[in-house]
Amino acid sequence: MIAEGTLTFSDKEKQSRYDQAYLRMAREWSKLSHCHRKQVGAIIVKNGMVISDGYNGTPAGFDNCCEGDDGTTLWYVLHAEANAISKVARSTNNAQDATLYLTLSPCKDCSKMILQVGIKRVVFAELYKDGSGIALLEEAGINVEHIPLTEAS
Repeated sequence: MIAEGTLTFSDKEKQSRYDQAYLRMAREWSKLSHCHRKQVGAIIVKNGMVISDGYNGTPAGFDNCCEGDDGTTLWYVLHAEANAISKVARSTNNAQDATLYLTLSPCKDCSKMILQVGIKRVVFAELYKDGSGIALLEEAGINVEHIPLTEAS
């Protein structure tokens, strides 16, 4: 769409550009994880502002090793969503009506937390092996979108 010689974007095009930018931010944040098997990043956006971020890792004060000697993830490792939601809880913000951007779709346990804090939209880049988290969110009326990451142009 062209307006008076200036290139403008439709709302859908603009949203797509922002979705890709926030997903790239989540991907960069995932690189902070010390997990070897899978690094996951999360960004929570509300009213056009990033209000929280997170990546999968151990709770504060624990050795930042995510896997046991057998290569399986330790039971106390926090998922990226849980870290981001916990940060919001410690702040003056809340996640009501926010959008959660994830590098990996949420598991069923994280989906319960997403519902509980009032997030209304979840955008993820890759599909987790168990789709029951997505099914729960969709059943609850949450807008869930799978948007594969593309490289910035």
